[in-house]
Amino acid sequence: MKKRYNLSLFRKILVPILNGYPYLPAISTAMDIAGDATVLLAGIVVVPENETLTTRTNQARKVRSKLKELKNLEGVKILDIVHVTHNPWQDLKRIVEEEKPDLMVLEWPNQYKAILHSSPDAFIDSICDMAIVGGVIPSCPEQILLPMRGGVYAELALRISLSINRNCQSKITALHIAPAKGSTASDDAYYGIDRILKSIPEVRQRKKATDNPVETIVDHANKFDMVIMGTTARPEGTPISLGPVAEMIMNQCQVGVIAVKTKRPMSHPIESEMAGHTAISVLVDKWFAENTYHADEFADLDYLLKLKKKNNLSIGLAMPALDEEETVGNVIQTIKKSLMDEKPLLDELILIDSDSQDRTRDIARSLEIPVYIHQLTLPKLSPRPGKGEALWKSLYLLQSDLILWIDTDIVNIHPRFVFGLIGPLLARQDVQFVKGFYRRPLKVGNKIQVGGGGRVTELTARPLLNLFYPELSGVIQPLSGEYGGRRTALEKLPFFSGYGVEIGLLIDMFDMFGLSSIAQVDLKERIHKNQDLSALSKMSFAIIQAVFRKLEKRYGRSVLEELNRSMKLIRYDAGRLFLDVEEIAELDRPPMIDVPEYLERMNKENRMG
Repeated sequence: MKKRYNLSLFRKILVPILNGYPYLPAISTAMDIAGDATVLLAGIVVVPENETLTTRTNQARKVRSKLKELKNLEGVKILDIVHVTHNPWQDLKRIVEEEKPDLMVLEWPNQYKAILHSSPDAFIDSICDMAIVGGVIPSCPEQILLPMRGGVYAELALRISLSINRNCQSKITALHIAPAKGSTASDDAYYGIDRILKSIPEVRQRKKATDNPVETIVDHANKFDMVIMGTTARPEGTPISLGPVAEMIMNQCQVGVIAVKTKRPMSHPIESEMAGHTAISVLVDKWFAENTYHADEFADLDYLLKLKKKNNLSIGLAMPALDEEETVGNVIQTIKKSLMDEKPLLDELILIDSDSQDRTRDIARSLEIPVYIHQLTLPKLSPRPGKGEALWKSLYLLQSDLILWIDTDIVNIHPRFVFGLIGPLLARQDVQFVKGFYRRPLKVGNKIQVGGGGRVTELTARPLLNLFYPELSGVIQPLSGEYGGRRTALEKLPFFSGYGVEIGLLIDMFDMFGLSSIAQVDLKERIHKNQDLSALSKMSFAIIQAVFRKLEKRYGRSVLEELNRSMKLIRYDAGRLFLDVEEIAELDRPPMIDVPEYLERMNKENRMG
């Protein structure tokens, strides 16, 4: 298998190398945080104001020599110039502006104070997030203590902890420091973070009510290898201070401490809602880094076959269709030849048709695959129009453990559209649902606009998810028609009958199984026929309804019954404009596991098995 996406929680980490000051703890910590990110080493020679810069030529040579010794470290980039300066912070600001690191790692107390003494306001007006490293920092710590009281620093402390966890398999314990009595402000600030921590299985939680946070943290720290915490300095405090709590912990802890300072301003009290939103970005970044794959990782079909046999799983693919005679034949032939005839990765391949009026079904039958009309499936239920209805009924028709769907209008069909989806489901038992994403060239006249396509996704679906379901904001194409999952999960979810089916399944999968159950796969490029704006407008209208339906379920209150479900479409014909009213009511089907015919079929198969 090819190497998978390497998406770190950090891209670049800057470590200054100062003459006469320790630097190895900072480099070691930066590398533990970085993983596959780049660690930048910048040589700095600090010259007192009462001396000329030329007196430090020898020190500059020594720093260059130290950097030369470090150049063979994996993932390390040495910046060319060793800066000789009276004001190291100003030089570092220029480096930050040019290189744009996500994080700067400084050793405490010598290196940190040497840099910031030259510019006392730097701590307040930092242009870069900072991690200040003190004490004995082990390489790849096994146990990390993460004291948290909410606030702007909580996100950065959590992000660094998760990055070390990802690279070193460290165990993280979040210690909620709550007031013993009186104000609940700390508890309120922690509330939003608590919501996110519950979605991160790598983090265990403890709570301690205390009026002496320093003593509590130091006592707990004895059982850990490292403490990662926010600084508590305020603008009215000593400019270069880390704050009384952080400095006392730095001085009293027997283990290494990383104190973090974010560039995010702290000019107003942080409310619980803001703290939660801040922490959500860490959760989303972590999910994106760990659960985003590329189809090329799974191009070794023999390896997938071994995984399939090892896990004793069957795989079924259903292809929904409505008047797709131009493309359906090539789609079926390509997938059947590669993934059934040559490599038996698929156990089932069916067409689920929505009563096409062209040759779609005849073409599929000529290629010897089962063909079903969704309006005639489960006949006791009144048939509904819509792709979602077809997908729901295909779950009834297929018998496999893993269920996949791809559209039949793909012009540039390739087996990766299927094996890319199969890969994460076979490789990881915790993944329940996989979404495909791709570049979608938009055809305008006879020309292709490579950056176009996905208009409803970007103008409707993703804004709605960012607004109401921010945990899903890392899903690149929530409306893609190429996706799949485990039967045991899909059969528990309701299906919208129309355009809302994709976003509805995504939200329900998140609500029922958590963000970590979802993965996404880069399927490269997808070329298909594009719909006009009128059709896209109707699609958006249905998707908005679907999201509101899910919000009703979340908050236990009906909203849509108060809203209009008919849409006035603007038409132009014979030189005149007029309004055409169309009813677009996004209805859903119950979870398949609640359908008697499905239960009867499953029981019959179990008895035969």
